Amino acid sequence: MEKVIRDGKVAILVSPGLDAGWYTWNTQHPELLFSPKVVEMVEQNEANKIDKDWILENLGIENVNCGGASDLVIHWIPIGTAFEINAYDGAESIRTIDDLTMRA
Repeated sequence: MEKVIRDGKVAILVSPGLDAGWYTWNTQHPELLFSPKVVEMVEQNEANKIDKDWILENLGIENVNCGGASDLVIHWIPIGTAFEINAYDGAESIRTIDDLTMRA
């Protein structure tokens, strides 16, 4: 699975807006969490151009819910850090193993 790695950190794509989650509504496609092409679109402020046709043409993936694409953000976490994506009403957040151990 391709990933964007910079300064020892991995780019993780998360959709914090309400309605549809980017990953949580597409769990059958974990590559969407890391896609370098999607990261590039977010960095260029062009995430609003990501739709089913764009995903099919650029990533070769069918049957994707793109409802959360327009508000995608990038979280940078250290390589090897365990994490999970949580969602409430479609609003996604990322939680790392460090977040869990700090609460104990």
